Amino acid sequence: MLKILAFLLVVLAAGIGFGWLADNPGSVTFVWQGQQVETSLMVFLILLTALLVATVVLVWLVRAFFKTPHAVGNWWSTRRRDRGYGALSTGIIAAGAGDQILARRMTTRAQKLLGTRKEPLVRFLDAQTAMIEGDHSRARSAFEQMEGDPETRLLALRGLYLEAERLGDDAAARNYAERAVRIAPHVPWAGGAVLDSKSLAGDWDGALDILEAQKNTRLIDRAESKRLRAVLLTAKATTLLDRDPAGAKAAGSEAHGLAPDLVPAALVAAQALFRLGDLRRGSKILETSWVNGPHPEIAEAYVHARPGDSVEDRLKRAQKLHSLKPGHVEAELALAHAALDARDLLLARKCAMAAIEAEPRESAFLLMADIEEEETGEIGRVRQWLARAIRAPRDPAWTADGIVSKTWAPLSPVTGRLDAFQWKVPMERVGGEGALLDERPGLSLGETRGHGADGSLPLHDVTPGEAVSGGDRTVTTPAPAAVTGKASDEVAGGTVAPAAFGRPDETSGRAA
Repeated sequence: MLKILAFLLVVLAAGIGFGWLADNPGSVTFVWQGQQVETSLMVFLILLTALLVATVVLVWLVRAFFKTPHAVGNWWSTRRRDRGYGALSTGIIAAGAGDQILARRMTTRAQKLLGTRKEPLVRFLDAQTAMIEGDHSRARSAFEQMEGDPETRLLALRGLYLEAERLGDDAAARNYAERAVRIAPHVPWAGGAVLDSKSLAGDWDGALDILEAQKNTRLIDRAESKRLRAVLLTAKATTLLDRDPAGAKAAGSEAHGLAPDLVPAALVAAQALFRLGDLRRGSKILETSWVNGPHPEIAEAYVHARPGDSVEDRLKRAQKLHSLKPGHVEAELALAHAALDARDLLLARKCAMAAIEAEPRESAFLLMADIEEEETGEIGRVRQWLARAIRAPRDPAWTADGIVSKTWAPLSPVTGRLDAFQWKVPMERVGGEGALLDERPGLSLGETRGHGADGSLPLHDVTPGEAVSGGDRTVTTPAPAAVTGKASDEVAGGTVAPAAFGRPDETSGRAA
C-alpha cells in the first residue's frame, strides 16, 4: 500500500513539474562548434535526460562485456555444485534406506563434484556407505578424518562411539562419549553414555555431576532428574555406609527427601543414623517410608533397629509399625513374625490369618506352617499349610529385566539401566510358550478346578508322600516320621524336605 502511494506521489510531482514548465516557457541558447543553438527549456531537459540514460546504458554494456567470462564460470561452478549437492542428498537418503549400490555411486559422484575439503559431509556419506557395505575399517578411517574438522568433530565422535559399541569395546566407547561431553555437554547420547559408564564404574560423584549438567541443559525433565539423583545418592550412601556413616547419612537423607517412595534410600539413611546412635531420626525415616508403602525390608530394619533388644521389645516396635498401616499384608506379616519370635502364638496366628485374608501368598502360608509347628506340632496341619504355600502366588521381589535379586541394586545387571529394579511379583511363563502370569504363577486355567478360593488344594486332598504339582512347581509332602525341626528351614528344588521349613525370608532356591 505504501509503495503504491509513493508511486502516485512521484507521478503527481512529475505532472506538477511538467505543468509548471508548460506554464512558464523559456529558451536555452548555447554555442556548439561555432554554431549557436537555441531551443526551448522543455526540449533541452528532455534531451539532457536522454543523454544521461544513454550514458548509463553504455557503461552497463561495457561492464557486462568484461564480466561475461567470470559470470560464465560462476554459472558452470554453480551448476556443478548443485549437481554435487543433489548427489550428496540422494546418497544420504540411499544410505539411510540401506541401498548400498546407489549410496556408493552417489558418494563417488559427490566426491568428484564437490570434493571432501569443500564439503565435509561427503566424508560422512562415505563413512555411512562403508558401514552398510560392512567395511567398518573404512568407516572408522572416515570418522577419524572427520574428527580433525571442528565442524564435524562431534558427528565423528558419535560414529566412533557407535563403532566401539558394535565391537564391544566399552573403554573406547566411554572415551569417545567423554570427549563428546567436553565439546557439547547438552548432547543426549554422550551425556547418557557417560552417566551409564560412570554408574557402572561406581563413580557416583561423577555420575551426579553429569546428571546435574543434563538437568541444567533440560535434557531430562525435573521429575526424572530428581528420581535418578535419588537412585545415585542411594548407591553412593550404600558404598559409604561401612567406612563413613556420616557421609552415608547425608547422601541417604537427601535421597529419601527426593524420593520418599524409594525404599533403599530410606533403609540406608536409617541404617547410617542407627550407626551414629540417632535411633529417633532413623526410626522416623523408616516410619515415613512405611506409610508411603509398607515393605518387608523396612519392617525388618525397624523391628531390629537396636541389636540388644529383647524379643518383647521387638514385638512392641512391630506393634507400633502395625498401627501405622493396620490391615496391610506387610504389617500383618511383620507383627506375626515378631509375635512368633516372642512366643505369642495367639497373636501370631491372628496376624498371619489376617495376612492370608488380605493377600494369600506363599510367605503367609509358610509362616502359618511355622506357627502350626510351634503351637501344635501336628505334622498333618503343617503339611497342609506347606501344600497351600506351593499353590499360592509368589511374593514380591526386586526384579529388573527378568532378573530376580535378593537385594536392590541401582543398575540392571542385564542392560546397565539406572533405576531398573522394581518391587513386584516376578512373572512366570507357563508351559514354555504360554502367557505371562503375575497373579497365579504355576497354574493354568484348567488346573485351578478343585482348588480353594486362593488356588490351594483342599486340605483333605493332601496325604503323606503325595506329590503336589502346580504347573511348573512340584512338592512331595513328607511322611510324618520324616519331619524334624521347623516348617520352613529350607525350601529347595521345588521339593519340601524335612529341613525345608522356615520363614519366607529365609527360604533359598524357590521354585521358578
